Amino acid sequence: MSVIPQRRIGRDGPSTGVLALGSWHTYDRMDFREAVTLLRTAVDAGITLFDVGVYGIPGGEPVFTDVLFSAMVRAAGLAREDYQLSSKLWLEGYPEHSLRGQLENAFFRAGVDHADLVVLGDLRREDTDLHRLVLDLDELRRAGLIRQWGVNNWSATTIRALHEFAREENVPGPAIAQLKYSVARRSIPDGAPFAAVFGELGVSLQSSDIFEGGVLLGKTAGARQIGRDPGGVRGRIAESAAGVAEIAEKLGTTPAQFCLAFTLTHPANTTTLFGATSTAQLKDNLGAVDLVERVGAAELRALAEPLWADRDVVDPEGP
Repeated sequence: MSVIPQRRIGRDGPSTGVLALGSWHTYDRMDFREAVTLLRTAVDAGITLFDVGVYGIPGGEPVFTDVLFSAMVRAAGLAREDYQLSSKLWLEGYPEHSLRGQLENAFFRAGVDHADLVVLGDLRREDTDLHRLVLDLDELRRAGLIRQWGVNNWSATTIRALHEFAREENVPGPAIAQLKYSVARRSIPDGAPFAAVFGELGVSLQSSDIFEGGVLLGKTAGARQIGRDPGGVRGRIAESAAGVAEIAEKLGTTPAQFCLAFTLTHPANTTTLFGATSTAQLKDNLGAVDLVERVGAAELRALAEPLWADRDVVDPEGP
């Protein structure tokens, strides 16, 4: 099995595989032995970054994918230095509830003592003290609990503000922006505001929601939870699934490989986050790297152009 390329997180962070595995609604749907095989296969292929956030909410149905990940690591015989862990931090209770307490709970569940990367969840309050947030995150870094941090679906302006506060305090700012990016949702990562964020600030892109919860692959039935729908374009995205399949057939590949390969063509993309619920599915997705080499980035982007569903619908500035 060939090993996937590595790219650097931010300007001065560690390198990580161009593909990363998420845990949302995955490991809790798998046979445990198969999940361990999937994890071992991923690491052997060069996938080093694993998103294992705590996704349960108070009063909601319990979710244990992060706890299962801890058991999977042990069963796969992995040492902590064999993989990079990305955790989530949620700001709904901040600053009344400390980030450190939330992080320590996440570590307890995942069986680790530090995160290589933490990604802040959606910014839902306009009164969040961004300056304090930068300092609190740096306190976690200095305590050895985190290595780098980033944000999930924040606006370009807000990321610039975070970097300005970080510059004033002479501490690291956000290294990565996790954004919805796919053949259908392109307006924000491909827009001018984020081109400046990537270029001037050295922030990396982590592509997420690349299959639109399976909708781009023609999976419209079932009870799987899907993320938000900025611009209300999910109906158009569902209609484009047939076009994705036609392009994949023309290229002699699978729809999943085509969707994955497209994200790898973005010049700022450090790693693309996706979920897999079988080793066979993972191995198929790994073929996206070879597809980029075989077809070329320019041709893949040209083929995907008619599938762009949120063009002129979503503000490229971001949420």
